[in-house]
Amino acid sequence: MSAADFPAPAPTAVAPRTLPARSLVVAGLSTVVEWYDFTLYLYMTTIMARVFYGGDGTSVLVTLAVFGIAYVMRPLGAVYFGRLGDRLGRRRVMLTSMTVMAVAMWVTATLPTNAQIGATAGVLLLILRCVMGFSVGGEYSSVLTYLVEGAKPARRGMMASLASASSEIGGLLAVGAAAVTTSLVPGSAMDSWGWRLPYGLGALLATATLLARRSMEESPEFEQRARTEDHDGTVEVTGLGRLLRTGWKPIGRAFVISAVGSITYYGGVTYVTTFLTEDAGFSERSSLWLSTGASVVVIAVSPLAGHLSDQWGRRGLLRGLCVTSLVLSVAMFALMHRHGSALALTGACVLAAIAGAYSAVAASASPELFAPRDRMTGLSLGNATATAVFGGLAPYTAQQLIQATGWGLAPGVLTAAVALIALPVIWTMRETAPMVPQRQDPADPRAPVG
Repeated sequence: MSAADFPAPAPTAVAPRTLPARSLVVAGLSTVVEWYDFTLYLYMTTIMARVFYGGDGTSVLVTLAVFGIAYVMRPLGAVYFGRLGDRLGRRRVMLTSMTVMAVAMWVTATLPTNAQIGATAGVLLLILRCVMGFSVGGEYSSVLTYLVEGAKPARRGMMASLASASSEIGGLLAVGAAAVTTSLVPGSAMDSWGWRLPYGLGALLATATLLARRSMEESPEFEQRARTEDHDGTVEVTGLGRLLRTGWKPIGRAFVISAVGSITYYGGVTYVTTFLTEDAGFSERSSLWLSTGASVVVIAVSPLAGHLSDQWGRRGLLRGLCVTSLVLSVAMFALMHRHGSALALTGACVLAAIAGAYSAVAASASPELFAPRDRMTGLSLGNATATAVFGGLAPYTAQQLIQATGWGLAPGVLTAAVALIALPVIWTMRETAPMVPQRQDPADPRAPVG
């Protein structure tokens, strides 16, 4: 892929400025809400199965299927919000998507249950999950684009990893809220009203994040292009058909990068709570506390991985982490399966460290594959599509494999298989970090577009 395939914007006399720290921090931390909501649903799978789908023998699979169906909406939302973000600006999209998310979360917290209105409750939950999936489709991509465009080139990896770490803060808050609620609220009350408390907290977080985002400035690169092209605050974007024809290589690489990140995170972090409860013999309370420990590991490793990617480059770290996932996934699920808490915690933490480090590096590597003009659309197409397939469907597929085969290590094999298939693409990708030594020469053919 050459730079000619994605022409850069016309040069101007003034280079884009960097964003003030406050805007970058607000953008990075705002991914807390997205991951809080979606991981909360997974952490409370067994509870939601009882509350909305009757709690019979198939209710857990139905609940996981709803999660997967909602994630299929992500690519649709990605295309919609990606085009808006490339044409109207990153800030406007982040305000719009968060507004939709906040409303959906408030409604979820007040839904009637299966005991109150029967099967209609499950249908209403599915609709709201689909609304969330659509709005989230452009959420993470818009934040990553905003951070990469607003940060200093030498700090892109570190700043983008802020979004990755914050996502896991959302996951940590989710598992913590679920664990505290299940610890303090009696079982019968949990099914009638206790489950609403974690969702109400999420709605409050979304509302607060929306208010904070109103103070953010627009991406400097977008502002500069809007001034240069003189379109009253909007810019021209490549037609979607042409983008798919000429940009399929970077979109494909973003898809593969995100596929590994999705399967390691959703299969090796968020699904672990269900695995420990349904297949490893732990109680809901113990599983949630073990998952809380794993979430802390993700938060700890993310900024370190982002910093190292600025110093050493993205490609080498992605290679190493992909190989590590291939080699260790099955072994870590073996540690968690039918063993004591100490070994289960070890397995969960190792999987969490791999997922956290990989996602932190991918957070900057994927946006850097694209030119600014079509960055949000290209990133959203690759990222959201992979997340829908390898993230949203991963928990359901993993649980289905266990039930079909009776083999508790099947989720580890699934993760390893995706890593194996993706490894050749990741191994041959070009370096995207702008400040590593081999990228100093602007004539270097590996130099990223944009």
